[in-house]
Amino acid sequence: MAPKAKKSGSKKKKITKADRLKQILEEEEKRQKEEEEARVKYEKEEMERLEIQRIENEKLQKLEAKDLERRNEELEELYLLEACFPEAEKLKRDNRFLSQWKHYIECDGSPDPSIAQEINTFITLWKEETNETLEEVIEKSKLVLNLIEKLKLILLETPLYDLQGKNIIQYQESILELQELLHLKFNRATEILLRQASTLADLDSGNMEKVIQDENVTLYIWANLKKNPRHRSIRFSETQTGFEIPRILATSDIALRLLHTHYDHVTPLSPVLTPSQEHISIVTDFVKEEVKSVQTAVSKDLQEENKQENESNSVHEEETKAEGQGDVEEQMCPVQEEPEATKYEMEMKLLSETVSAAQELLLENASEKPYFLEENEVDLCQFTTLGGVYHLDILELPPQCKPMKGWMIVEILKEGLQKYTYPPETTEDLEAENVFPPIEVTLEVHENVIFFENPMVARWDAEGKQWKTDGISNVSYKSEERLITFNLETFCPVTLIQDAHINMPYQSWELRPLDVNKVLLTITTVFTELQIQIKENLCMLASIKVNNKNHSSILEEKWMTPVSFIIALKKAGLNIFPTGHSHLYVVINYKHPSVEVKAYRQMALLSSAFAFCWSKWNTACDSKKTVFQVREHLLKEEPIRNPNWTLLMFSGDRAQSLKINESSDRFLKPLKKKLNFIPLYITWLRILLLRKQ
Repeated sequence: MAPKAKKSGSKKKKITKADRLKQILEEEEKRQKEEEEARVKYEKEEMERLEIQRIENEKLQKLEAKDLERRNEELEELYLLEACFPEAEKLKRDNRFLSQWKHYIECDGSPDPSIAQEINTFITLWKEETNETLEEVIEKSKLVLNLIEKLKLILLETPLYDLQGKNIIQYQESILELQELLHLKFNRATEILLRQASTLADLDSGNMEKVIQDENVTLYIWANLKKNPRHRSIRFSETQTGFEIPRILATSDIALRLLHTHYDHVTPLSPVLTPSQEHISIVTDFVKEEVKSVQTAVSKDLQEENKQENESNSVHEEETKAEGQGDVEEQMCPVQEEPEATKYEMEMKLLSETVSAAQELLLENASEKPYFLEENEVDLCQFTTLGGVYHLDILELPPQCKPMKGWMIVEILKEGLQKYTYPPETTEDLEAENVFPPIEVTLEVHENVIFFENPMVARWDAEGKQWKTDGISNVSYKSEERLITFNLETFCPVTLIQDAHINMPYQSWELRPLDVNKVLLTITTVFTELQIQIKENLCMLASIKVNNKNHSSILEEKWMTPVSFIIALKKAGLNIFPTGHSHLYVVINYKHPSVEVKAYRQMALLSSAFAFCWSKWNTACDSKKTVFQVREHLLKEEPIRNPNWTLLMFSGDRAQSLKINESSDRFLKPLKKKLNFIPLYITWLRILLLRKQ
């Protein structure tokens, strides 16, 4: 038997305690060495970082010192430029007084709506007038609507700090009285017309039909004289307006009236007309404190000047007793001029600060809705009425005139014009829906109103004093014919509504100079593009595009004051003006009001020489900074297809030029090592011009 082969390989050597200890010590030394190297490296990097930071801080301190050196000079220049704002506000105030004086010297017989005695006298005298025809009421309504418009403009154009609470209440009460009286006059004139319905009957149908059109109202009246149950389709001649009435109405002694007022006197006066009591108190307290400080300072200056003058006069009299009293008067003249100049400067400063405070209050967002909404109630903060109000009424036909021996005899009811209740408030019929079905109504939409989407129909709830959307069904809209048809359970005032924020937020905007004190503002939204010319204190709609197609409007080429222009655009369906509640319905990029006001003001100062444009990067910065584009614009230059814009980031008191453009991939804030402080972007624009020279 052969011997066994030895196992290949050697046995693994066992590690002794000494070797293990040695290995641990080596690993510990290696770890300590690595930690030391890391510490040295960190300290070196930290020293380098601190050195870089020290250098940057020194640069920043030098820039700050340089900024402070020129700050006073630039602020003086800015104050000189911004002096136009209180001057402009003072000019507006003078114009308001001048308009009252012009109305006084015209002596045209119309009352001044701002004077309670005159407007009350006008209302009382018109109430005493009776037996007015519809034509006479429509003619008189032009003056009444003009008075209402003047009162609304006073409430909107007068700054918050110039409005007193009692005046606001007086103006609003006058507006409501004029509106109620005007509608009452239309009812009385309708009653007079319906008494003569039998004499105005159509030869073919035997019923009376009358249409009266005016620039402010359109009146449709139909009197059911024949009571033919087959005559259930009513269409007014030369129009598409009409009704489909049920059999029970076709056999009743009734009249149908559609009074389409191109204005809205049904909706309660908007809260915008009355500034919030909180805002009024803030501004009022601010003004009172400032006025008190001004008066105190001026009185102290006068006392000191008078004291110094008395001392100088006494010394002067002792030294030179021979001089006359005339010399003393000559010395006092310049002394009186200096306090007057100081008083004027302080008044202008007060006015400037007051205007700024009021503008910031107007830009502040409301925290919540002004009221709680009921079911089916129209939110007037989100929607707006357009095209006026359609007053739909079913009236009881009054007793008709009867000829007798050359006389016309008519029975006059003491109750006046009475409404016919449809459907009845109580009925025992179990199938009341079949007996009193809804009435089909077809209306013509006002030709001067733009609807970007199919309009919604709302009815007026007289009890709740609100617009509601219930009780209306089968709504259909033909945009080309501008006809809207719907079923209405009961006759009442109806209106068409549209989302007030349908053109918000803007897709872009651009402000471009046209001439000295004349600019062109272009606003592009999802549905439309508006071009608005602005010169001095007037605005004009230059052009409008709807869905990239030119659209004609009666507002084009008409210069108006800013408030009147805003009202006209809103009535035409071109609402591009946000309110304090708009942020509740539109996603916005909030900016601090003070930053907004300062940006608007300085853009206004430079708008005759520089063009401004929106920037997508404005959403990338916080609420205390705003980003926009700016470029120099020569008045006689040809339009540039791809202009070279510069991006500015403005924080209210200083601006920084950004090293990016609109096509950049991401937003880059200015690096501190390359930071160049510019206290005001007016200075930056001046430097830009100097570089080009």
